[in-house]
Order: sequence, then structure tokens, then C-alpha cells
Amino acid sequence: MFRCRSVALACLLMLAPFALHAAQESGPQASKAAQRVLLAHTGEGGQQVAQADATALQEVRIYGTLEKDIGFAPVEAETAGKVPAPLLKTPQSVSVVTREQMESRQVNNLQQALQTVAGVNPVNFGRRGFDDLFMRGFRVTESILIDGLVQSPGMWTRLQSYGYERFEVLKGANSVMYGQMQPGGLINAISKRPRRERGGEVQAEVGNFGHRSLAVDVNTPLSESGRTAFRINALATNDRDPTDHVWRHDRWVAPSLSLDFGANTDFVLFGTYSRSTWMRQQGTSPYGTLLPNPNGTVSTRMFTGDPSFGGYDIEQYTLGYNLQHRLANGLTLRQNVRYEQEKGTGNFVSLQALRADRRTQNRQASRQWMDYDLLATDTSVLGTVETGGMAHQVVVGLDARTGSSEQKNRRCRIGALDLFAPRYGMAATCPDTYMRHSPSRLTAVGLYAQDRISIGRDWTLVGGLRQEHSHTHLDNRLTGVITRQSDNATTGSVGTVYEFMPSWSAYVSYSRSFNPQVGQDVNGRDFDPETGQQWEVGVKHVRDGRSASLALYDLRRQNVLISDPNNTGFSVQTGRQRARGVELEGGIDLRGGWKVSAAYAYTDARVIEDSNAELVGRAVEMTARHYGVVWADWRLPWISDVTVGMGGRYVGTQEGSDVPFRLPAYKVADLSVGYTGSDYKVTAGVKNVFDRTYYDGAINANVISPGMPRTYLLTLKYMF
Repeated sequence: MFRCRSVALACLLMLAPFALHAAQESGPQASKAAQRVLLAHTGEGGQQVAQADATALQEVRIYGTLEKDIGFAPVEAETAGKVPAPLLKTPQSVSVVTREQMESRQVNNLQQALQTVAGVNPVNFGRRGFDDLFMRGFRVTESILIDGLVQSPGMWTRLQSYGYERFEVLKGANSVMYGQMQPGGLINAISKRPRRERGGEVQAEVGNFGHRSLAVDVNTPLSESGRTAFRINALATNDRDPTDHVWRHDRWVAPSLSLDFGANTDFVLFGTYSRSTWMRQQGTSPYGTLLPNPNGTVSTRMFTGDPSFGGYDIEQYTLGYNLQHRLANGLTLRQNVRYEQEKGTGNFVSLQALRADRRTQNRQASRQWMDYDLLATDTSVLGTVETGGMAHQVVVGLDARTGSSEQKNRRCRIGALDLFAPRYGMAATCPDTYMRHSPSRLTAVGLYAQDRISIGRDWTLVGGLRQEHSHTHLDNRLTGVITRQSDNATTGSVGTVYEFMPSWSAYVSYSRSFNPQVGQDVNGRDFDPETGQQWEVGVKHVRDGRSASLALYDLRRQNVLISDPNNTGFSVQTGRQRARGVELEGGIDLRGGWKVSAAYAYTDARVIEDSNAELVGRAVEMTARHYGVVWADWRLPWISDVTVGMGGRYVGTQEGSDVPFRLPAYKVADLSVGYTGSDYKVTAGVKNVFDRTYYDGAINANVISPGMPRTYLLTLKYMF
């Protein structure tokens, strides 16, 4: 059930733009200056700008275009400034994973999609069922956006990659345009939206480990012009796992409707529903797998939880709209609104310390209940002005979010597990009281502005400023203590790009981030927001189906919450961390049938201040210092309907500040073969071709995550 107050607010927000539209008379075609700004985002150069008089603004769409969503060498992205802009003239590291890239690699989730992005570490804390991600050494799981809007704080529902045209990755500290963000960066998922063309597809997949999937994507114009159209995406997936007793079922549907409110207005109404049920794979003991065990080798197929204790059952609903209205004076009004509700239950068994006999594994069981809702809005005005030989593209906006969060936990006792002779069906004893029950409510409002200044043909300056206020109300039902916390922050960013020769540019930028930390120390003082600062320099090349980028950065993170060494159960805010690195990415679309994507990252993320002196100088989390990946897609010249895909990943040694061992480096190779007919496509793929045994993550000293063994996948697609 949607909460009445949130729905009422959503309805008011939906009606406001239409009241403005009704009050405004339809003006003449927008000015030449506005056309110049919008056309500049296509990356087509001066020729299109010169033809601006003959181009109707009504041809610009707020939903994706085929030109942006294909290829291995994309030329533009919209996430950095909330407006499409050429990557060559963007003074930040932005990576784009297109729909074509995802289909070539047979991607089934967000972690797989981002494997080709330098600096992103899709850490696997066991196959928990969540989108666990790190970027530039820091966790970014709570910085995943959908169409530029934040998600609920729960985010227990994994993104279904089939429903998105592309993923855009903005790296480093970036709070100016989006507010409360983790310093490592953010991911923006761009949804499939209605198009003018009629068409669709039905896709079926089968694979080992019980993988079965059926997906549908249908687009239907409802008017002669195609401006009114309906599109629906749906997916049903059943999976088992290499680990015994582990499984997952996903059901997801996403309808969207574009409505014709005139030549100057684009409007898309959308919604989603998903339900995911799964048994959580938490990992296994490092002793007997990675580390020696006198009792022998522990099977990586062994389930360390207990199937009788239950799994997860999560439902999510969303409803919202995208609006873009071109005003008569050359300005463009834009508004995005989404309401989201997520609720469900979760049960899992975690590993505690291994006993001295090195075979008896202590465990702990948890029962969780969660209920989240969030209303997120973003209203902005885009305009352009020319002064003194400089062209200014200005975005001014107000974004807001309000939502509630309730999560209850019971910590239960369950019997220990014999790693070499596991027995399941053990009874768990759960107390009547909750370990945690603290409903909270968050309200945040941010005012932001960004000016993109073009000086001649070669120089681009970008500057932004944001003022944000947030208020959190936390009700601790266990202690009866109510905490009210308000935070204010001013963040900024500045960068410059110099195109020193055609299709080559160099840039430098500085940006900041902040993320409020709710709670108090032992003396009752509210925690300050976590902050981040980043310096970055780089070089980019974009031309004729080729793109490449080189970035060097220094990222600092302050006010990190760490355990209070003198007061058990409390935290102090003295932690500081630093990440430095080099990232190299490239993409090629060649006429000879070759398409290649490659990336390399060197990441050095360290603890530089901590209450525990032993942690200072150690690596942050489980971050590989070296990471490399390449994927090539080749259309055979003598059989043009056949494509061969091949590639691999190298992940260097991983270490973490709270893990007393290192995960060894590993290499994994993938392969695929596809055949495309007149209205169908068949792709057969193998991941981890050589069936390498490796470990791709660790939660703590008691748990490591085995990587996926050799996996087969057959994809059948019918297009109409």
C-alpha cells in the first residue's frame, strides 16, 4: 500500500508542471541559441550548429536515442551535468556501458555490466543478492541512481540489467548535481523508454546451474506521429547456484507511456514492479579453501547456512514521470519524479569464528524485516546565453527527497556447522526482542547550479555549486531515544578542458562530496557528514568510432566512522582514507567487423588515520591494486552473420584493513559465438572457459567468496 502523504505530494508535483503548461501560450519556435546548445550535445560538431535554423527543437527527446545506446565507443553522456554532453569536452572520468556491449557479453546483472569499467571493483561478498560495488577503492553501493534519481536507502532489490539502455559511471567525489553521495563515484542506470518506431523482441536463455530466463521488450506507437507510445519490458528468471541449496527467482515488469502534449512538451509516465526471492550465499571459510586446514579441503559447493531457516522475499513498486517542456524564450523546463516502495523479509546465517579444531564453524542467524519508501524529485531549468564571445549553458535546479525507513532485526542462535560433514535442519532460537528497531525519516533539499562555458573552439570551463539541507528523525524503539539531526553542506566543482588538437583534449578538475552520518558518539554529539575531495587530470580521444581516456586522481575521504576503542558499541569520527590511481579505458568500432573494449586500473587506497594504529597504512576494503579487462567482438568477414566474442579479466592481489590474509590474483577468460538471421539471433557463451578456481571477495576474516566456475549460456532472441 502506498502511503497517503507521499502519494498526495506526488500528485501535487505531477500537476504543477501541467498548470504551468496550461497557463503558457504556445510560443514560436525556440531561439537559435537554444538550438545550438541542444545540438552541441550530439557531438556532431560545427556543421549541425550551422544548420540549427532548419532543425526543429521538437525532434529532441528526453528518452534515449539509438545513436547513444549502441557501439563500443560512445561519444556522449548525460550524468556529469544532467544534460547530454560530449565526453571529449567533459572534465571528469565518465564511462558508458551500452546495450550493445551488454548483449555482446551476455550480461545478466549490474556487476557483470561494469566489469569493463576501469576503477570499478564488482566485489562479491558472497552471492548475497545485492549490487555490491566499489569504485576507486571505496564502497558505492548506496550511490546507484536510476534516471538521475536516488533510490530508497534499502536497495535490497538488484537492478535488472535487461531493463536499461545503458549504464553511465561518474567517478570520484560528485555531490554538486546529486547531493548525498559516497566519495568513490556513482552509477546512473538509464531506463528503456517509449520510441516512435514499432518493434520488440522476445528473449529466452538457458544455462547450467539451472539458469532459465524469459524476457520481453515491446514498443507500440499509439498515434500516427508516434509521440504517444507504450513500451513494456518484463523479465522472469530462475537460477540455481554452484553452492548447494542456493537459488534465486526474479519477476520484474516495467511499463512506460509517452503522451503527446504538443510539439514543445515531452512526457513519459512509468512504473515498475519486482519481486525477488532467493537463498543467500554468504561465502565459505578461508580455512580449507584459501588457507591450509589440517582436516583437509572444504568443498566450495558446501552451503554454510541452513536452508530450513529461510531466505529473502522482497517486493518493490515504483511510479513516476519524466517531463521536458521547451519554453518560448529558449529555456527548457525539466522535471523527474519517482515514488518507490520496497518491503520484505530476509533470513540468513552468517559465519563467526572457526573453532580451534579447524572444522567446527560457529554461526549466527538473523531475521530481518524491512519497509522503505522514498519520493524523489528533480526540477531544473536549462538555458543558454552568449556574452563576450563565450557561450554559457546553464542548469539551475532544485532536487528533493523524503522517505521513511524501518528495519527490524532479531539475532538468533543456531548450532555450529561441521565443515567436513555438514548437517542441516538445525533449529534456531530467536529472542522475543529485537536487536535493532529504529524507524527513521529523511528529508533533504538541494539547490544546485552549473555553468558550462565554451570559449572559442578549444576551451571549455565547467563550474558548479550546491547548497543542501537534510533533516533526519530517528526513533530508537529499544531505548526510547529520539534523535533529530540536521546537516547543511555547500559543495562545489570546477574543471577545464582544452582541445589541444582535433579529437584530443586534456582536462583538470576538482570536486567534492558529502554524505551525512546519522548517530551520536558516546558524549551525545551528532556525527558530522562524511566528506570527500578529488583532484583529477586526464587526456581523452574521441574520433570516428574510437575512444580512449587516461585519468590520474587523488581522492580523500574524511570523517569516516570507526569503532570507538574505549567505548564498546560506540563510534568515533576520526577516520581518514586516501585513494590514488591511474585509469585507462578504450573502445573501438572498426569497419572491418572488429569491436573492442579494454580497461586498466591501478588503485592504491589506504587508511591514513584510524583509532587503531595497526590499520594505518593498510589497504581499504578488498581492493585489487591492478585490474585489467578486454573484450573483443569480431564479425567474420567470410560469414557476415556470425560473430565471435572473446575476452578476459585480470584481478590482482586483494587485501583489506580488517582481513588478515590476501586474496590471490586471478585470470578469467570468456568466449561467445553468435549468429544473426533476418529476425532472430542465437548466442552461445562460456564464462570462465578454463574453469579457474578463484576467490573474488571477503566480508571479514571468517568469510571469503568463491568465484563462479565455468558457466554456459545460450541466448535465443526473436525480433519483430
